[in-house]
Amino acid sequence: MAIEGALQDVSLADICQLLGMGRKTGCLSITDRSNFGYIYFRNGRVIHASVLNRPDRLGEVLVRKRIITREELRAAVAQQAEQRRKRIGEILLELGSLQPDVLQEHVRRQIEEAVYHLFTWVQGSFHFDSGQAPDEDGVFLVDIPPESLLMEGARRVDEWTLVEKKIPSFDIVFQVDKDPEGAGDDVELTDAQRKVLPLIDGLRTVTEIVQECGLGDFDTGKALYGLVQGGFISRAGEYRAVPEPGADDDLQERLNLGIAFYRSGMLEDATRELTEVLAVDGREARAHFVLGLIALRSGHPEQAIARFDAMPAEARSKPTVQRNRALAFVLAGRHDEALGALEAAGAHPEDPEVHLLAAMTRLEVHDAARALDELRAYRTSPKVKKPSPAYYAYTALAAAVAGDLEYAVAVGREGLGHYPESGPILVNTGAVLERLGEMSAAEALYKRAVAVTPAPPQAHKNLGDQAWARGDHESARVQYEKAVKLAPRLGDDVFLRLGTLAYKDNDRDVARLLWQRALELNADNEAVRANLESLETG
Repeated sequence: MAIEGALQDVSLADICQLLGMGRKTGCLSITDRSNFGYIYFRNGRVIHASVLNRPDRLGEVLVRKRIITREELRAAVAQQAEQRRKRIGEILLELGSLQPDVLQEHVRRQIEEAVYHLFTWVQGSFHFDSGQAPDEDGVFLVDIPPESLLMEGARRVDEWTLVEKKIPSFDIVFQVDKDPEGAGDDVELTDAQRKVLPLIDGLRTVTEIVQECGLGDFDTGKALYGLVQGGFISRAGEYRAVPEPGADDDLQERLNLGIAFYRSGMLEDATRELTEVLAVDGREARAHFVLGLIALRSGHPEQAIARFDAMPAEARSKPTVQRNRALAFVLAGRHDEALGALEAAGAHPEDPEVHLLAAMTRLEVHDAARALDELRAYRTSPKVKKPSPAYYAYTALAAAVAGDLEYAVAVGREGLGHYPESGPILVNTGAVLERLGEMSAAEALYKRAVAVTPAPPQAHKNLGDQAWARGDHESARVQYEKAVKLAPRLGDDVFLRLGTLAYKDNDRDVARLLWQRALELNADNEAVRANLESLETG
């Protein structure tokens, strides 16, 4: 399920309600200028949320609430420097400074505050990626029904429209103009105002007051708003702190920003931020990994391999990295190395995706029997509740190559029952039906395939082949041209036939260019060589 749009057109609360009612699982990313936030759902319930560039400072909150001591926090921070992928909460648990139920309570509050903060965004864009889960080590998950957040979020949004008139920026510094204690008995401060008031000194920004008092953005803002309205405090100025270049916090912020850009599809911005991270710390594993993923998405498998290989050995050995490294080897045509990477990933047999990618690699080296073995291992994995579209597409293909056409059709039709708009399943099942002589049924599947988005280029090619076989050369030309527009390296036989059609139209120059393109794709195509020689001597 792909959902995306502008916050100006639909509120974030409405989107969350939709995802909750639909029991969706995935990541909802929200972008507001240079700000990014995420809400993760599992079966329609919120399990994690965060806002980048808005530090949670869990350790400081726990110290101020006297749940842990300052010394315990220092010890956890020192240990975190050695275990950079672990979060403070996880380390505090390991040290025995914190109980799991207390940590879970505070994590839940942080996640709720992050969601409420995101509800205040009225500009920007949102995008939902189905099936995504938090992949950061040490992330603590919760289980919150979205409807419990919506009413409180709506109330906060309404109140915040008033608060932000007096506090348009968290970089503002306030000063005390009149002591409420001497204003008479009719002045009664709230508990939040009593916490905030001693921190207003003409130096601290609102952000720093939030961090010091531990109340959160909303409650701190409300307290300050009441004090402003009462005439007790006034704006003294504005100060924006500039982080020292190369500092750890700045490096982590750049890393988070780069990952956020990647997840939002802004690959150039992600590359810029992650490259800056590596300029400071050339061994930052996640920066190399995401740059490798960007290279894969951009069609540069060799660059992806170089990025994955630049990761520290411990990080490079993880199954997720090895899977993507194997995929890069496959796309680069380095199949033996792909199998080696998969063997390394296969040290974790609980990962069914390893078997799926191994099947794809076996098919590339024409080992259909072992590909089917890998596909069976994938399907029988207890982690696979419903096989993916790739499973059905590859199984139909592998069974056909192995000669079991009836099984190939049965698997393809089962897959289409689950994924009726899957282009690869439609194309592969259609190809098997062609081999069985069911041309009309195959054509119907190809036509369904070219109607999906994105349309698989092979479907256009197969429709072109069918048109060519029945002598409808004009229809063949249309389909072939669509195919090579989507995939310029689809096949030398397509360019051979397009060149033949151009030659029949007496367009010898276009015919020459098309046949030369076919020869670039397959230097051993003797029919193309003969045509080019005939063209030069004719």
